Amino acid sequence: MAAVALAGCQGGPDPLSVEGAWVRLPAVPGRPGAAYFTVHGGPASATLISVRTDIAIQSEMHGTMATGMRPIARVPVPAGQDVAFAPGGRHVMLFDVNPGVKPGRLIELTFTFADGTRLLRRAPAVAAGAAPQ
Repeated sequence: MAAVALAGCQGGPDPLSVEGAWVRLPAVPGRPGAAYFTVHGGPASATLISVRTDIAIQSEMHGTMATGMRPIARVPVPAGQDVAFAPGGRHVMLFDVNPGVKPGRLIELTFTFADGTRLLRRAPAVAAGAAPQ
């Protein structure tokens, strides 16, 4: 009986979330920037379908394969699992970044999932070649 009571006190699984987001600005104006982050799966599986920001004209999720980069339309996020977007792997390409954006600025990212869930996160901008903050 005590085990059942304790199980009820622990609460449910953590909700779907995004953490550790940061944006690498382009090294050269006119070249793309990139966004990186980790999606933490919630109690049910989810599918990330887009990441948008108002500092870039276009954004695309990309994966790095042995043959190079390619766009990814959907990224499954299994329940309770982490999905990383990191340098050398999955990332979000940011095309036509506003040249007025400087390192240190917080960039708002909108993460949209197939079920209609939207999460807003602020990500610090870092200069090309700089370590994430």
